[in-house]
Amino acid sequence: MFKILFVAFLIIAFVPPVRRFLFWLIVGKQMVKEQKRANDVDQKKGRKNGNVNVDYVPKEEKGKDYDGGKYIDYEEVD
Repeated sequence: MFKILFVAFLIIAFVPPVRRFLFWLIVGKQMVKEQKRANDVDQKKGRKNGNVNVDYVPKEEKGKDYDGGKYIDYEEVD
């Protein structure tokens, strides 16, 4: 039993195609599902790729001028 687990570990650790396949099994399918779901939501809202929608633009506050910051003294440390 230990030998089988050890050999399986070595194959997973040192054979890149096996690692890629296992990663795809674990993570890849879920990523594909999420991408399809996001595309479906975008299509339902009528969005197209490359367009940017701004839902809220804050009002500009007039009368507040930028001072440029405050000057802070410092000492050099040897």
